[in-house]
Amino acid sequence: MKNYLFLISCLLILWLIGCKKDSDQGVPNVSVDIYLYTNNPSFINLNGIGGWLYYTGGVRGILIYRKSNTEFMAYDRNCTYQSSDPCATVVVDASNILATDTCCHSTFSMYDGSITQGPAVFPLKVYRTVFDGNVLHIFN
Repeated sequence: MKNYLFLISCLLILWLIGCKKDSDQGVPNVSVDIYLYTNNPSFINLNGIGGWLYYTGGVRGILIYRKSNTEFMAYDRNCTYQSSDPCATVVVDASNILATDTCCHSTFSMYDGSITQGPAVFPLKVYRTVFDGNVLHIFN
């Protein structure tokens, strides 16, 4: 009976640990539901592959990146390293392919949000995107 209770306790602990959602790395969850009309002159930077822009929303703003003719990526600009630090905001660097936190100097690929240099250990928080050829929907 002791072994059975011990096993149940271990499984419960593993389940609780496994269910902890740490993929957002402490970046707060906020509602995002944005529609952008890509033919609007304000969004001209998104018309070419590799184009990007900052947009209001998310926790510290959203970085939108055009990955291909039909695919966009949208990341929260809140760095995942010490995310509560007021300085933890990523900006696109001069290469236009990396986003860098100017405080901790972590860098992230704009192509997929992955870390290219630490100390961050988690990728940027990604928002879902759907593009119908004219309208880009960014949401969570």
